[in-house]
Amino acid sequence: MLPIGTLVDGKYKILRVVGKGGMSVVYQAVNEKANKIWAIKEVRKDGTQNFEVVKQNLIAETDMLKRFNHPNLPSIIDVINTEDSFLIVMDYIEGNSLSKAIETSGAQSQEDVIEWSKQLCDVLGYLHAQNPPIIYRDMKPANVMLKPDGNVSLIDFGTAREFKSSSVEDTTCLGTQGYAAPEQYGGHGQTDARTDIYCLGATMYHLITGHNPSTPPYEMYPIRYWNPLLSSGLEEIITKCTQRNPNDRYQSCAELLYALDHFQDLDIENKKVQNLKWKTFLASSIAFVVMLLATIGFKIGSNAATSQTYSSQVEQAKTTAAGITTVPANYIKAEDRWELEEGEKKYAEAVELYKSAIAVNPSRPDAYQGILDIYMNDGFLTRAEYDTFITDVLAEQSKILTSSGKNINTVQALISGGKENYAKLAKDLADDLFFCYGGADDSTGIGISSDWYNKALNNTSDEAVKEEINSYITLAKVYTANRGKNRKGGEASDVDFKEAFTTMKNFVDTVDQKNNVVLSLRCYRMIIRLLYNHNDKFLGSVSEADYNALVSELDTKLTAVSKDQSYLDSKGILEPYYDNAKSVLEQVKANGFGVTAKTAAPVKEGN
Repeated sequence: MLPIGTLVDGKYKILRVVGKGGMSVVYQAVNEKANKIWAIKEVRKDGTQNFEVVKQNLIAETDMLKRFNHPNLPSIIDVINTEDSFLIVMDYIEGNSLSKAIETSGAQSQEDVIEWSKQLCDVLGYLHAQNPPIIYRDMKPANVMLKPDGNVSLIDFGTAREFKSSSVEDTTCLGTQGYAAPEQYGGHGQTDARTDIYCLGATMYHLITGHNPSTPPYEMYPIRYWNPLLSSGLEEIITKCTQRNPNDRYQSCAELLYALDHFQDLDIENKKVQNLKWKTFLASSIAFVVMLLATIGFKIGSNAATSQTYSSQVEQAKTTAAGITTVPANYIKAEDRWELEEGEKKYAEAVELYKSAIAVNPSRPDAYQGILDIYMNDGFLTRAEYDTFITDVLAEQSKILTSSGKNINTVQALISGGKENYAKLAKDLADDLFFCYGGADDSTGIGISSDWYNKALNNTSDEAVKEEINSYITLAKVYTANRGKNRKGGEASDVDFKEAFTTMKNFVDTVDQKNNVVLSLRCYRMIIRLLYNHNDKFLGSVSEADYNALVSELDTKLTAVSKDQSYLDSKGILEPYYDNAKSVLEQVKANGFGVTAKTAAPVKEGN
């Protein structure tokens, strides 16, 4: 164990032990410089059998969590790998586990259990909507933290797995007996979203009755066996969740969430009242009933659509967007109507689904990001798409929030859902503008990107992200220098060209890690243009050897891009970028180090 007061990695001071497990210890720690509390999970080599196996599982767990962005999931901040232990630094979640709540006060109130279950449904639906879907597999009260604000957070992803459609069944039996679905024990098929629904049903059972399904006789009786005052509708929901056959359970979290939203409609007493009304009504007029049935059917369908939750709408939008292969060029809004060619309706439908989800919960970034992903479907963010995002998404949602009496705008709503969430969205938008702007002049997108990079910078505490953003801001400042005030680039005299050259070199060295040939090509072209337009400015700031080494490296990387299969598959689109970059690079080589390019042919901007 780490002694209290230990300074981990030079910045995290151990304050106290907050939990122990069979393989790990969890500490509360503080980053004194940032005045921020974190949790640190430690697994020591000397206390764990098969440490390397456990370590690989932990690496897989942290890699998985780094991809997630949901208010009911913790964020991974840092991973520290030492000779003696493996340390994971993550969000510190205040509060206690739901298992502690049961130990303290027994069965929980029906209202609380339903509210917590809805939140867990939402987060499981988010995991299942990933590509490929993530199956959590170990839902139980001990893995759910109850925070002081009454919300819950799902922890411990040690048994989560990616769903593989080609698998017949799981090869590893993981989960907690009593909460685990039959298929988790092997020989019953592979685990999928319905497995998590079973585990959530067992968790609801434990919370609402106070009886642990993981203790003998491992039997879940109808919940009203323990408390006759409980809702028969909730009893029906839990019973359906925990059916042995996955086909007899709810088939998605959206379906279960809808049932939880309407659990009172399933109550026996309510059903009796509805049946009596129905019989009386039926007796009055058969013909009239037929007409009303059509109306009621439409009403039920309308209500179901209206009550779709944020996650289900986002999931539906993703499904719709998956069928889009190209972005329509004429996707414009005129006189409150979309002008679309035949076959382009999926584009509009997916965007509108995301906008509907934003209206449900404007503080979550997923739907905003989904719209940006659709815009980036063809690899470019056009000026029209950017303007539409600003006016018809961000500004329009601000109007909705204002008209509803909430004195906040869209940005404030996003920040209220988590500053890191807003920072990520702002950085993603800035990246699209910086690397993939599809207007007539790349410097326009790069100039606009600086504003969004600064928004991200002001709302993130991740030092690695800050360092990356600062490098992009430096490059943007160089690239847009002397291009006019409207580009926000400033004067070239404001630029530290020694620092800029170092940033450029590091940028070229790391861009290949993103494994995206389109991104790599655009990045190389941007650096080549910087060398061309500010060739003389580097004189006196860097050595000729360093300058020529960077030029040579760009030449090699550019040649490698032209032979990459991804480039060859999209050559019709990418060839103009390559040709432009290659011709400018040849001019840079011809000019030589420190030679002003005033007499050279101007660099052709655009795509």
